[in-house]
Order: sequence, then structure tokens, then C-alpha cells
Amino acid sequence: MTKQVAHPMMKLQRKVSSLIDSQIITPEDSIGKIAMLLGNDWNYWKQELLAFDFSLKDPVKELLMVEDWDE
Repeated sequence: MTKQVAHPMMKLQRKVSSLIDSQIITPEDSIGKIAMLLGNDWNYWKQELLAFDFSLKDPVKELLMVEDWDE
């Protein structure tokens, strides 16, 4: 049996979802707003987001709508 590993972007989705649930951000906030909340990890996540054609001005709800993170 092979264990399937979740895509790293799913980890970001969970973090962002948690921030929304905690009412720290809203689904309409821009992706760029999470930069200060991710601290030192932001550079990594920024590059990942850009690689998937996200703009830092896109609302976070668009990030949460992705169901499949195929490369």
C-alpha cells in the first residue's frame, strides 16, 4: 500500500481556511494580506502561488476553491 502525500498547497489552504475561521482574514481579502501572517515562510508560499498563476491581489477565496493541485 502506498501512502499518498498531500500537495504543499493543500497545507497553505488549511492555514488560510483556519485564518478565515478565526476571523483574522475574510475570503475577500487579497492573498497578499496573508504575507505578514505567514512570516518567514512567506517567500516560499509567494513563489508557489505565483507558480500557480495567482496574483497577490487575488482574493483568498480563489485559493480555497482549488481542488486539485496538479503540477
